[in-house]
Amino acid sequence: MYLNTGCYINTDASVTCQSGPGKLGGVFRDHEGSWTLGYTKDLLHVDAHEREDEEPLLPRSAKSDEVPQPKEGEGPQPKEGEGPQPKEGEGSQPKEAVETVNDGENQQPEDPQTYRFTWKIENFSRINVKKLYSRPFAVGGYNWRILIFPDGNNVDDLSMYLDAADSATLPYGWSRYSQFSLSVVDQIQNTYSIRRETQHLFNARDSDWGFTSFMPLAELYDQKRGYLVDGMCIIQAEVSVGKLVGYLSYYSKKETGFVGLQNQGATCYMNSLLQTLYHIPYFRKAVYRMPTMENDMPSASIPLALQSLFYKLQYSDNSVATKELTKSFGWNSYDSFMQHDVQELNRVLCEKLEEKMKGTAVEGTIQELFEGCIMNYIECINVDYKSTREESFYDLQLDVKGCSDVYASFDKYVEVECLDGDNKYHAEQHGLQDAKKGALFINFPPVLQLHLKRFEYDSTRHATKINDLYEFPLQLDLDRENGKYLSPEADKSVRNLYKLHSVLVHTGGTHGGHYYAFIRPTLSDQWYKFDDAIVTKEDAKRVLEEHGVEEELPQTNAYMLVYIRESDKEKIMCTVDQKDIAEHLRARSKREQEDKEQKKKEKSEAHLYTIIKVAHDEDLRRQIGKDIYFDLVDFEKVKSFRIQKQTLFTVFKEEISKEFGVPVQFQRYWLWAKRQNHTYRPNRILTHLGESQTVGQLKEVSNKVQNTVLKLFLEVELGMELNPLSPPGKSKDDILLFFKLYDPEKEDMRYVGRLFVKGIGKPIEILGKLNEMAGYDPDQEIELYEEIKFEPVVMCDNIDEKTTFQSSQLEDGDIVCFQKFLTAESRQQFRYPDVPSFLEYVHDRLVVHFRSLDTPKEEGFCYEMSRINTYDEVVARVAQQLRLDDPSKIRLTSHNCYSQQPNPQPIKYQGVNLIDMLLHYNQTSDILYYEVLDIPLPELQCLKTLKVAFHDATKDEVVIHTIRLPKQSTVGDVFKNLMKKVELSHPATELRLLEVFNHKIYKIFPTTEKIENINDEYWTLRAEEIPEEEKNLGPHDCLIHVYHFNKEASQSQMQIQHFGEPFLLVIRVNETLAEVKVRVKKKLQVPDEEFAKWKFAFVSLNCLEYLEDLEILSSRLQRRGVCHAWEHYLGLEHADGAPKKTHAAHKPPPIVLSPSSTELEIPNIQGDLTASSGIVCLILVPGASVSDMVDV
Repeated sequence: MYLNTGCYINTDASVTCQSGPGKLGGVFRDHEGSWTLGYTKDLLHVDAHEREDEEPLLPRSAKSDEVPQPKEGEGPQPKEGEGPQPKEGEGSQPKEAVETVNDGENQQPEDPQTYRFTWKIENFSRINVKKLYSRPFAVGGYNWRILIFPDGNNVDDLSMYLDAADSATLPYGWSRYSQFSLSVVDQIQNTYSIRRETQHLFNARDSDWGFTSFMPLAELYDQKRGYLVDGMCIIQAEVSVGKLVGYLSYYSKKETGFVGLQNQGATCYMNSLLQTLYHIPYFRKAVYRMPTMENDMPSASIPLALQSLFYKLQYSDNSVATKELTKSFGWNSYDSFMQHDVQELNRVLCEKLEEKMKGTAVEGTIQELFEGCIMNYIECINVDYKSTREESFYDLQLDVKGCSDVYASFDKYVEVECLDGDNKYHAEQHGLQDAKKGALFINFPPVLQLHLKRFEYDSTRHATKINDLYEFPLQLDLDRENGKYLSPEADKSVRNLYKLHSVLVHTGGTHGGHYYAFIRPTLSDQWYKFDDAIVTKEDAKRVLEEHGVEEELPQTNAYMLVYIRESDKEKIMCTVDQKDIAEHLRARSKREQEDKEQKKKEKSEAHLYTIIKVAHDEDLRRQIGKDIYFDLVDFEKVKSFRIQKQTLFTVFKEEISKEFGVPVQFQRYWLWAKRQNHTYRPNRILTHLGESQTVGQLKEVSNKVQNTVLKLFLEVELGMELNPLSPPGKSKDDILLFFKLYDPEKEDMRYVGRLFVKGIGKPIEILGKLNEMAGYDPDQEIELYEEIKFEPVVMCDNIDEKTTFQSSQLEDGDIVCFQKFLTAESRQQFRYPDVPSFLEYVHDRLVVHFRSLDTPKEEGFCYEMSRINTYDEVVARVAQQLRLDDPSKIRLTSHNCYSQQPNPQPIKYQGVNLIDMLLHYNQTSDILYYEVLDIPLPELQCLKTLKVAFHDATKDEVVIHTIRLPKQSTVGDVFKNLMKKVELSHPATELRLLEVFNHKIYKIFPTTEKIENINDEYWTLRAEEIPEEEKNLGPHDCLIHVYHFNKEASQSQMQIQHFGEPFLLVIRVNETLAEVKVRVKKKLQVPDEEFAKWKFAFVSLNCLEYLEDLEILSSRLQRRGVCHAWEHYLGLEHADGAPKKTHAAHKPPPIVLSPSSTELEIPNIQGDLTASSGIVCLILVPGASVSDMVDV
């Protein structure tokens, strides 16, 4: 829903990210092969708080190491509007930080339906509480307040939400609907204020709603901006309370015949695009005809997910969910709260469908519908020479700025540029010539998609939305003025007359907004507005008003136009009915609808029913030692009953009798309870009085908090022949204990039964019975332990067999584990000789998959290990598998859960356990990568390894050398090491080390600099000989940076794009550009014909001035020490296409983004890179995913 303009889309559909609210990455696949898109981290948060279902907490005996604490909500609470208070020791909130409201701005009328609330927070940076509330304010008869997390809600962004202030005191089942916006005011320039808007149905579970990543904290605290002025931050909330009855009762299908798409959080842009594509019937029919299998899962198949979505849009009566489709994209729920770009999604979706359609009956459909062709040309004026290049397109980007309508944009698109003067064109055998450059259309597609360039960026990449008035006609004639847009090769028999089919609208500014679509599905005069789940009728006048007007932000503008050619209308607007849809898709949709109706019915009747889960001895025998080891039972795997609340419990017992074959008179029930230490145990017997109640009454009495499930333990006593008996009487002194048996030889634990014991009795009195239950000899000596808890650590204490059960603090529901007694000598035979060590092992064990770092995609081997294993213990197991004598030569690297690749940096082995190695941010992996080193890891970690690219002046080649030296070494030591590996032009030659990034030189390292501080992970370290001419600089000579560049159009701006290898050059006093050119040409060995096309410019802070041959360069340059800063340089403008020279080893293999996985294959590049070669740089930030890559 929200457009992050910190990123922009290039003409080739790649993505470039700049500073702003988030990052946007490229297109990649997840580990299952599903494709996914990069995204901006602009998160609309469902709820600011974590919630979980609670059970009644019963205090545990004093032996538990936990002290009972009051539950949230108990004890003294802050007054309404005060917000949370800091914990003791955290410091108090400064008085100045409490919100101070300008009464003039917040004079509130009685019960307004729309209201703007202003919250002024003084000394914002001094706030030291995690979250802060504003005072409450009333809108529409409801109380609201703003909730902020000043340091971010687990993110590096300001988090901000609208909260229902009185949610804790509202009656059960309350709800309220609101459309609202939240803003941080720029107090210096109001147009830069950040405003985000959304809508929500507030209720008891979702009582707050807003934005976890409202804006980056770095931007908030930027002193150049006006978000904090004299320590004050101004936040505004504009809240509009809608009529809930109207909101819930509107029925799109009944009113319009169409249904909408549900918004997952920030997917309105996707919903608008999907509705547009769906309402192109020829496209929809092609999607239906794509071959899919009955057993496919929509969440893992883009074609099936899209087929299912289209089917539901066509035949459903209610709005349709898009989760299956986004899952097939490879998105998780987090991604669905990210804003993607409409154009990018459109291109990638069509490319994926085009790929899936290959080899099927619908192959070529995408090209047939959307593909047009442009002819780019350069034609000489004075000689007979013309260069042309054809280029296909699926959509066109049209300029809005400076254009009044679509025709003006097309005029600009085909505008002719004159190449003359210093900008002449080099025409092969004709040399430099005056020429004209332009583009014409060879053909237009039947479905013409026009993306309007509403956003532009200045030199600092600050985004501005263009809200200029821009008109688009219902009928578009691209044959106007004798086919001025068409090339001579175009087929003039095709009439390029188009009718407007749909308009995608963006409302909002650069920091936030919303998408919806106007569509006329049959090209009739009736238009419809598709706004997420709501579809309404609209007239043509309203559609054509979406031009954009020159008012304050936010604005509402057309962002994408779709036209359909009239001559293809009958074919494209065809009929799509049941016969076009695969039988398995219809059957699947029918089943899904039936399941949905059943769940809907159950949900609507849920208040009439109680869910009862009944566990008995057989469940314990089946689960303990297989599915579980701790506690007694997993209630997810026991029999569940759905019983009407008014049913008497005695009647329910009859159903149990039929299900389990236990007569009613032999059944006795225990209620379960969650103890303070978070274990579940049968707590008390259900009395005859309790059994006389209804199941609904029983649930309310047994559960102290709202819980939909009643959990019971069915106690059944069995006789010698396993026939049921009447339950034994239970006195106040009787204790029900459950027993587990442990076998250290088999490393196995199982449930063996339960017993009633007397509180004043002693364990020694039941040893014979326990031996009988275990199948041991009557006189077998055994050890007893009580299983107390298992989270966060295992607590299992030895039981003294001569102390009473009461003194050992055993009570109903407690678990006793026992085993054969082992001598100290016999204990040495077993890995886990006793119950505590075995339970700790089970608690800590993990299966770890090890892969070679050289082949990270290939499966390796796996081991079962403990999460507390040390680094040395882990590598010892790996060395054993690899049959390696020295485990210290193995180095481990952790797994990146987001990119599904190895992390860039290896694990530091000191003081780390296995669980730490597997943890990546808040996710735990089960994969580790290993590599075998040539020296032990402890030695290696005392060394610094650098990869240095040496530019060999004698052979004119580049070779990458690995230098490994002690961390305290200097750059001078690097040179000494390097000189042993390379051939120098002269023994006395001096070297220098440069830091190169993005084809610029950022640093020349002094020889005394310690290498410990040098980072070669993201930058290139380049070593080279210092030319003799630089050693004899005159007092007025300069050493300047020289960079290769060309210019590319981006969002209506000409951007300087650097490429190739930068270098340093001496500029002599009074030396002209013509003289410098001679030296540059000789240095780079550029052919005459090619060099004639080059232009020279002085570039300062991205502003360039072209130079003349007779110009004295030294007069342009201001001396700044030894060399000029990288922002001021001599630029060489030319095409990035110079021939490559011979490589020292082999041609560098390409960098590959695998089509079947997210693994990024980055080869080691060894060889020659010429001064004008293009080098691709990828910045992989530690812990970042492929979606976080920055395209340099």
